[in-house]
Amino acid sequence: MHIKRMVTAAAIACSVGLLLPGSNTRSTASGTHHQLTTSQKIDRRIKHMTLNEKIGQLFVSAVSNNRTTTKANIKKYHLGGIILMGNNYVGTKSSFTRRLKNYQHSAKIPLTISTDQEGGTVSRLSSNKRISGHSYYLSPQQALHRGGMKKVLSMYRYQAKQLHSLGINWDFAPVADVSKHHSSFIYDRTIGKGYRKTSTYIAKSVPAIQNQHVAATLKHFPGYGSAADTHTGSAGVSRSLKSFKSKDFLLFKAGIKSGVDSVMVTHIILKKIDPHKPASLSKKDISLLRTGLKFKGVIVSDSLQMQAVGNYAVSHHVYRDVAAFKAGNDVLLTSDFKRGIPELRRAVAKKQVSVKHIDASVKRILTMKAKIGMNVD
Repeated sequence: MHIKRMVTAAAIACSVGLLLPGSNTRSTASGTHHQLTTSQKIDRRIKHMTLNEKIGQLFVSAVSNNRTTTKANIKKYHLGGIILMGNNYVGTKSSFTRRLKNYQHSAKIPLTISTDQEGGTVSRLSSNKRISGHSYYLSPQQALHRGGMKKVLSMYRYQAKQLHSLGINWDFAPVADVSKHHSSFIYDRTIGKGYRKTSTYIAKSVPAIQNQHVAATLKHFPGYGSAADTHTGSAGVSRSLKSFKSKDFLLFKAGIKSGVDSVMVTHIILKKIDPHKPASLSKKDISLLRTGLKFKGVIVSDSLQMQAVGNYAVSHHVYRDVAAFKAGNDVLLTSDFKRGIPELRRAVAKKQVSVKHIDASVKRILTMKAKIGMNVD
């Protein structure tokens, strides 16, 4: 009897072309059926999201270790994700994973939980041996010297497996930069080779990470080179676009071809391309990635709390989160979401930012989330 009722309900739905709640099968008046694609399911989800929910997806924020406050912020502001810094790796492995699960339960749409796990000097898993089991992880250069590319890829696979087991699903690695100067800021974080060898390294490292259901990130577009540290101040380079295209872009092309999920944009100023803005705030610079290299994935800003962006925002009287989104970043790596979300709403109201632009970014974000196994429909 119950079965007949269910069949009848389904038949009625089919006859009027409805989609039953929880079903992925769409019925048409002609009686034909087809499974919704991931893209169609995401479109449907976006159509039913509020503007606040959409804007919240753009924000990935650092969080405190106050579980109650963090959960409340995730829920209230519809945050798309959080980033874990070294100070967030507290407690034991079981308490840490439990905390991340609690954060996920607070989110209407699953969170990206990201971290910087490059190995060497930038290694968040090294922060607490009780959680990871290790107090040190080899840098890519160290791994290469010890066991060649086989060791490098083994390192990335192992780290990604660990991240996944803890509930972390987005790694801001590998570093796709080349620097010839051992004393430069970025050198120790690179593979320590030239452009072509680094391209091979990137092409192989991306799937080593992403095959573990963790999104990888190429950084720092368009290529950091020997620029100064943008954490502490502004930094510019005088290289030509031709130079970037013939050298640094080789690395990003290799990563894109390997299917990398995201690319992080740096704050350095490209004096011969857009001499007035950090790359992360420059539509001209970011278009080189989106249009020039035809990257269809998620573009994420480097931390918008860094001094290089702060200097520009203050001197030009702009709000950094809005400027970064208008420039073409999908994800805003910022801890100022309590101001940033209202500022973006205001920009929409003033028609400075279109809902269509927001929808396009949200779709890329949800597509990445679905790819690494999250239920976003």
